[in-house]
Amino acid sequence: MSEAAVKNWDEREAGVDPASGACARIRRLTVTDFRSYARTEIDFDGRPAAIFGPNGAGKTNILEAISLIGPGRGIRGAKLDELPRIDGSGGWAVSARVDDGEDERRFGVGANASNPSRRVCRIDDADASGPGAFAEHLRFMWLTPAQDRLFMEGAGERRRFLDRMTLAHDPMHGRRSNAYEQAMRQRQRLLEEGARDDEWLGAVEAQMAEAGAAVAAARRAMTSRLAVAAVAENDDVFPAADISLDGELEEALGAQTQEAVEQEFVVKLKNRRRLDAEAGRALCGPHRSDLIAVHRAKGRPAKLCSTGEQKALLIGLVLANARALAEKNAGAPLILLLDEIAAHLDPDRRAALFSILDELGFQTFMTGTDKTLFEAWGSRAQHFEARDGALHETLT
Repeated sequence: MSEAAVKNWDEREAGVDPASGACARIRRLTVTDFRSYARTEIDFDGRPAAIFGPNGAGKTNILEAISLIGPGRGIRGAKLDELPRIDGSGGWAVSARVDDGEDERRFGVGANASNPSRRVCRIDDADASGPGAFAEHLRFMWLTPAQDRLFMEGAGERRRFLDRMTLAHDPMHGRRSNAYEQAMRQRQRLLEEGARDDEWLGAVEAQMAEAGAAVAAARRAMTSRLAVAAVAENDDVFPAADISLDGELEEALGAQTQEAVEQEFVVKLKNRRRLDAEAGRALCGPHRSDLIAVHRAKGRPAKLCSTGEQKALLIGLVLANARALAEKNAGAPLILLLDEIAAHLDPDRRAALFSILDELGFQTFMTGTDKTLFEAWGSRAQHFEARDGALHETLT
């Protein structure tokens, strides 16, 4: 274990989180009628959690349950009616007890069998307005096997990846994105209905432009953070990526103020009403932007890199964002969810990844099919086997 890692572990044991200034960890997770779990309670001691077991044992279900204690639809992007356990009551619930060393908070999310399409969110003993309220208290980043083709898939997946990283820094980013999407849908509906009320359309377009410019500005700020945090010291293990944004608003913000870009966007939306009505969608805006990644050392677009290089680039981006959060000393704790993270890494890269994660100090949950994949963690991690609808802690 490196000297920095030893210092971080000693600080966490003493009640201080080196990444955020306070020890904030999920200490207990309770899952009821969720996916493959009837009911299970899992106690975590603050160390990284390594969960192993064969395919279908329910490893990813635990990560998904944790991810739902945050904005959005979790690591799988599942619909609410996909979450209840088969043969269960029809409802489901996930709750987490979070301890920061001085105070304890409880976060819960679920749906009742009587109204399965409505998500119920609670913070301590009070109802929360929605999953977005969790972002003030917990922030998440994750990598899943579905993201391995991120650089080969459509731009939408890359936007969501960038927005998830941005949300870890700025909890308001989710609300701005939702406001933009809602205004865009409302405008399209008005266009399709042939609305002729220019004042009404103009008001909706102003809302769309204000939120859109803010979304684009937040994404630009995120790429700047990554550029600073993607230092070259780990390039031999997880290569750094130079990233940029391909989008009209994002590019315009490089030369103009956010207010000027917003006003130009309003004019463009008004001038494109007929085209957007015919197309059935808005043809310009941050919802069409793309994230461009280039392997820094090789100067090669990520989409042209090998599968292994693409995976390493993805891990490098996640680590860069975690490093940026550590340097920023962000208030809300970051939780990393890494599904099948070690499957395609050789032993040296696995060991290097674990050491980097340990030094960053964020709470991490990892899954893998074999216990041996996590041997390099040793006693630095808490190990669990997924079987029989529960997690069973094992000795290292």
